[in-house]
Amino acid sequence: MKLMKTIVITGAAQGIGYGIAHAFALAGHHVILTDINEQQGTQALCTLTQQGFNASFYTLDVTDTDAIEQLFAQIAERFGTIDVLINNAGVSTWHDPLTLPIEQFDTVFQTNARSVFACSREAAKYMKATGGAIISMASTRAFMSEPHSESYAASKGAIVALTHALAASFADYRITVNCISPGWIETADYANLRDIDHQQHFSRRVGTVEDIANMCLFLSDVRNNFITGQNITIDGGMTKKMIYEQ
Repeated sequence: MKLMKTIVITGAAQGIGYGIAHAFALAGHHVILTDINEQQGTQALCTLTQQGFNASFYTLDVTDTDAIEQLFAQIAERFGTIDVLINNAGVSTWHDPLTLPIEQFDTVFQTNARSVFACSREAAKYMKATGGAIISMASTRAFMSEPHSESYAASKGAIVALTHALAASFADYRITVNCISPGWIETADYANLRDIDHQQHFSRRVGTVEDIANMCLFLSDVRNNFITGQNITIDGGMTKKMIYEQ
């Protein structure tokens, strides 16, 4: 008999986060959605519960470390444990670095990277007795860049480094820590993508939310706990494609 796990997902009100929540719910687990947007989070919860899934929603600002500590304690008290944490919350901004306000850089970094440390630390406090899995969303932009992406790239690169550091620190607790670097994952209007969009991938298609959710399910399975401290790129081969201007 498959045991139901408690899955906490940040930034779960829409997009990749919601897709991950749906996949874990479909697999029979209890999903706890968190998001700063209470209205969207409530709508996401209603969609899941109307389908008969076991789900809860909590409003959370991942830049507020006190709120993170309080919420994880509340979740652990209510549900008894935290088995899997998916660090998905994130923001992006594209801005000329010569005029980028340092406060804007800090906001992106705190939301994307510092939150991974804060949430992982709190989750590990409740995982350490029985083990668990922590999975964070990095990005292919941690390894390749376009102009004006400094704050986003730096935050995603930090997630990759945090992943192997936390994997080392949490090893004795049987907590695996990995991250995923998505490439182009279309979360809105997949049907309107152009053929040229698909053809720039070795896979000959743009990615879907399910591509990321499937890897989260895989990494959270205890049978795959030999994988830890890793960054896994899911991009249809796009970042390995050599491009020459003709």
